[in-house]
Amino acid sequence: MINNSNMAAKTAEFLLTVKAVKLNNEHPFTWASGRKSPIYCDNRVTLSYPEIRTFIRQRFTDIINETWGDVDVIAGVATGGIAQGALVAQELGKPFVYVRSESKSHGLTNQIEGEIHEGQSVVVIEDLVSTGKSSLIAVRALREKGCVVKGMAAIFTYGLQVAADNFKAEDVELMTVTDYDTLIGVAKEKEYIRPDALESLAAWRLNPEKWSDEHMGS
Repeated sequence: MINNSNMAAKTAEFLLTVKAVKLNNEHPFTWASGRKSPIYCDNRVTLSYPEIRTFIRQRFTDIINETWGDVDVIAGVATGGIAQGALVAQELGKPFVYVRSESKSHGLTNQIEGEIHEGQSVVVIEDLVSTGKSSLIAVRALREKGCVVKGMAAIFTYGLQVAADNFKAEDVELMTVTDYDTLIGVAKEKEYIRPDALESLAAWRLNPEKWSDEHMGS
């Protein structure tokens, strides 16, 4: 039996070590939305480290086998889930497709790139889940194609309530390799953050909008 909590902690340490995840309360990051945040995540960095990308690929594989069993196709969410999904599909010996956020405006106007057929079962691979909205666009596109989406697996989730609500509304099971609580615990243990930063990090997770408003001048 795989100890998933140990694997989640090891993944979190990897993400912190290579700065795929950065934490900074005093000088918050600005997300694409314009909101301020004490955390920034770019899991594409892990692809540059063979040991880490292999570890994450294997964890994805284990999660899929343990949670959903056999599956017909692996689908990656563009763009962060493409490379991760292709690695997982290769490991499982399964076909791979990827899903754009919207259909192309030229050529064949595809939203799903690759060959997939009605009735096939799919697990969707994502690198990061924040609110879940962009991730779930891929799920809807696959369902509109007539596919059976067994669930989604992601490297990391911020654990925001809005994401939990969105996944529940779409009836999609989300499994992650590691998560916000685990990462913060490892960051504290390994002294990536000071103990006095924990309250602020917890406040952000409970209400990111309020936290952002309070730090807009930072």
